[in-house]
Amino acid sequence: MARPRLGRLLVTGGAGFIGSAFVRDRLRGDPEIEITVLDKLTYAGSEENLAEAQKDPRVHFVHGDICDPDVVDAVAREADAIVNFAAESHVDRSLLDAGAFVKTDVYGTYVLLDAARKYHHQRFLQVSTDEVYGHVKEGRSREEDRLVPRSPYAASKVGGDVMVSAYHTSFGLPTLITRGSNTYGPYQFPEKIIPLFITNALDDLPLPIYGDGSAVRDYLHVDDHVSAIARVLWKGEPGQLYNIGTGSETSGVQVADAILRLLGKPRSLKQFVKDRPGHDYRYALDFKRLRTLGWEPQVKFADGIRTTVEWYRKNAGWWKKRKAPEFWAYYRANYRGLPETATPSS
Repeated sequence: MARPRLGRLLVTGGAGFIGSAFVRDRLRGDPEIEITVLDKLTYAGSEENLAEAQKDPRVHFVHGDICDPDVVDAVAREADAIVNFAAESHVDRSLLDAGAFVKTDVYGTYVLLDAARKYHHQRFLQVSTDEVYGHVKEGRSREEDRLVPRSPYAASKVGGDVMVSAYHTSFGLPTLITRGSNTYGPYQFPEKIIPLFITNALDDLPLPIYGDGSAVRDYLHVDDHVSAIARVLWKGEPGQLYNIGTGSETSGVQVADAILRLLGKPRSLKQFVKDRPGHDYRYALDFKRLRTLGWEPQVKFADGIRTTVEWYRKNAGWWKKRKAPEFWAYYRANYRGLPETATPSS
């Protein structure tokens, strides 16, 4: 299969955690790439995350919503492909405001697909999640497995994925879907478990662990995640889905212990809290299909968590602003269901 010519990428949600990492990765890896970032700049996205990338003349930033057809049309007409990172993704908040998730993750995906079809894009890559498979008691989820979402967030991602597949089947749009494991690394908003635990530990605050802390995840470093997405974008077979994982499993307690050990903090900071409704005990992915494209994870959890802890230690100004009461007060006026402070999500 010939490698598609994708000189102009539209990266939606590119000011977020994984999206901004993808932009930085592509600028380093492809000297001929041009990238337009479209981002709504919600509480979890910021141009600060793109500060390094925006020094490059190949990057153009547009502040806008993927649910706005006029905005999407204007940027899609100048692109060869769309990589869609834009999503509402905090599980806990989806329990309080499911409608926002349906709007962005389903309707917004439809708007992007329609634009990609209109302008005959060579690729449309949907960045999805392992949570669409639901709790995995035994074995590992394969791309063909039944989808059993157990939170409004996971259900909204299923809706977007199904729409992507339908556009491939109905209209021949060359679509791709990636489903990544729980991702961690620099610039992750401190509502997710790893940055929340790191930043709480740095401030000598409790680390809130759901239930007994035995729920396990396959933690994927953001550098590995974005390298896999790039591999799928250029080498994946249109119409296919690709799981992205590492094959390892780590519990919430193990995450907390690793962070406390690296920071030299007491284990007494661990605080077990009431479990959330529909909390999946285990996610695990079979990613043999991705391996056929020549991709393998490079970052072991022990190394990735060490470098991530060090990044948050050195960038206190970035995360302290995002945990400040005035930050949450401002965004609670615009987002239903935001807590008083960050809460763990995994």
